[in-house]
Amino acid sequence: MHDTPAEPTPEQRAALAWTQSARFLTTASQLNQLPPPGLPETAFVGRSNAGKSTAINLLAQQRRLAFASKTPGRTQHINLFELGPADAPDARWADLPGYGYAAVARDAKLRWQQVMADYLRNRHALAGVVMMVDARHGFTALDRQLLEFVMPRVGVGEVKLLVLLTKADKLSRNEAARSLQQAQKVLGEIATEHSDIGITLFSALTRQGLGDAACTLRAWTPSTPSA
Repeated sequence: MHDTPAEPTPEQRAALAWTQSARFLTTASQLNQLPPPGLPETAFVGRSNAGKSTAINLLAQQRRLAFASKTPGRTQHINLFELGPADAPDARWADLPGYGYAAVARDAKLRWQQVMADYLRNRHALAGVVMMVDARHGFTALDRQLLEFVMPRVGVGEVKLLVLLTKADKLSRNEAARSLQQAQKVLGEIATEHSDIGITLFSALTRQGLGDAACTLRAWTPSTPSA
């Protein structure tokens, strides 16, 4: 049984109006194909079946901004999206390939693991990471490996981290609370005093966590000074 989602607050409505401005910018299979660092970038990462594309589309309130392949693991590009006014964009989102799908050839897995690791470790424009984790399973070994890629920058306060526990609608309230507690424990073990780490239960079906996630992403983007 699903709870009726609460009406968004004025802050959430403003944040969702901003996320709705997301539009496709470019796609790249290698880091040197990305545009020069400039606007702050937020990277979306997660296992191939964690609901990453669905979450991006929900945040953007667009059905097919991020393409969800019927075959998980097929997407092997970094897709960049731009946000804010068309004539004065203020942020970018980077949709990174899903990881962990068994049917993907080993050499492709290794290549993309290296591209993602290089992006997360070295991309100067990277300001935040949104990590999708299936609430039913928690952090897998591959999820923990990805955390290792980003924590050196998160730990010194250079990059922010938001974990979305996706598919929360498939859990009872007690199960959801337990999933959240377990994930908080994992993050608590790796956090430092400089870490900026958030976590929320998220459901594309019920829109649980949508407003909070949008507010977090908007807060990561420096506001344009008032005239």
